[in-house]
Amino acid sequence: MQRRFFHRLGIHIGVIGLGTWQLGDDWGTVDNHDALATLAAAAGAGGTFLDTADVYGDGRSERRIGQFLRTPEGAGITVATKMGRRVEQRPEHYTLTNFRAWTDRSRANLGVDTLDLVQLHCPPGEVIASDAVYDALDTLVAEQRVRAYGVSVETCDQALAAIARPGVASVQIILNALRLKPLEAVLPAAAAAGVGVIARVPLASGLLSGRYDEHTTFDEHDHRTYNRNGEAFDVGETFSGIDFTTGLAAVRRLAPLVPAGVSMAQFALRWIIDQPGVTVVIPGARSPRQARDNAAAAEAAALPAATLAAVGQVYDDLVRPLVHHRW
Repeated sequence: MQRRFFHRLGIHIGVIGLGTWQLGDDWGTVDNHDALATLAAAAGAGGTFLDTADVYGDGRSERRIGQFLRTPEGAGITVATKMGRRVEQRPEHYTLTNFRAWTDRSRANLGVDTLDLVQLHCPPGEVIASDAVYDALDTLVAEQRVRAYGVSVETCDQALAAIARPGVASVQIILNALRLKPLEAVLPAAAAAGVGVIARVPLASGLLSGRYDEHTTFDEHDHRTYNRNGEAFDVGETFSGIDFTTGLAAVRRLAPLVPAGVSMAQFALRWIIDQPGVTVVIPGARSPRQARDNAAAAEAAALPAATLAAVGQVYDDLVRPLVHHRW
């Protein structure tokens, strides 16, 4: 798999990693054997970057990754976790004392002495703007609790604020064919600053897999059921913030652009890889086959300029009026 340089970690990583929210059983149950097999399949296909969080399954995702890291297939894997959502997201909770407690818990879950990368988990804007927060994060690095830190954000303005901080190694942001705003300023700013860009929700919660239609239903414990209107967390995390019907219409417009021999999901991932400034894409997978299929997008041919322009036109026609001003 193609690798890209993660500047502030000083390493090269596979351009398609694995997001592991689903391995915490927050998208329905995944048994432990399947979870470990999925992690091994992603690594075997060249995916050397795993993204998780301390709240995914209340630590279950981290613990499964920790179990995987102790296998031969887990050698050479970089793990990024996230912190900050175990309490109500108020600025006064983002303290060094809490950071130490949260990272110590993640270190124990993962079975490591030092976390490769810890990210603030979509904190309020006041937190991203706080000098004291970055002082505390720098202390975690000095104490060798973490190797580096980044910020997972909801909005482009938040991403730009984080990129401006000299200690920030990465920003994680929603980027997909139904969420184009980060292309305008975030990706160029990150590239200029040497900040890694982790593209999350790359398939728009599965919309861009092309497998769904008006009759598709989801488990009651799946956020695609319980968070469609932002009932539990930012609605932008579910179907990239657009209503399901509009999303299906956009995917049908995109379908004729998919090259022969490439799936809709692989096309959507390839589109992200082709955007200058992206360091790694983190699609989720619930099975080894899905992990391998996602990784295969890295081997697909780069999309021609006409196709990239056509994706932009679909966005302008159907999606831009709904989301561009929000995130």
